[in-house]
Amino acid sequence: MANDMPREFSARLGTVESELRALWLQAQAGDEGAYRDVLGRIARLLRAYLRRRMGGWQDDVEDLVQECLLALHLQRASYDPAQPLSAWVYAISRHKLIDFWRRNRRYGALNDSIDDIDELLLAGEPEETSSHVDLARLLAVLPDAQRRAIELTKLEGLSVAEAATRSGMTEGAIRVQVHRGLKKLSLLVKVVI
Repeated sequence: MANDMPREFSARLGTVESELRALWLQAQAGDEGAYRDVLGRIARLLRAYLRRRMGGWQDDVEDLVQECLLALHLQRASYDPAQPLSAWVYAISRHKLIDFWRRNRRYGALNDSIDDIDELLLAGEPEETSSHVDLARLLAVLPDAQRRAIELTKLEGLSVAEAATRSGMTEGAIRVQVHRGLKKLSLLVKVVI
């Protein structure tokens, strides 16, 4: 199958893999900046990977991305540098996706098997849904600092450093505001459900 890929695409995948692997190895050696950078890049890749596989569950993509990142963090010692980093990342994320489907199995009959779906048919971006309106309403309840920190880091996908620069807050303040905002949103959602 790799032989069927256009040469430029195959070369780009190799470049992305080598960049991620180099950053991951720097992170494993204790470079915190490389760790933040590689996790940010992996998060973007995982969002795209999971969006294509979660169909009607788009509201859960970000939660699953965070679960995957946490699993990568906890399992980081299990990475074998002789193997491609992307294969290890996608194996862990696939297991997290399977766990997600198991937790939500009562809805499983409404979904196709993720192994039977043609990847090329799923390449498009999902359409806007009412969930974006619901999210906007929930975010409007938060104090401005919490809302802005969540928008920058979770919705726009900026790193904490980038969000701090854009907002004028410190990195620590961004982390605190995101944590408090997500905690408050979690309580709001539990009340609604």
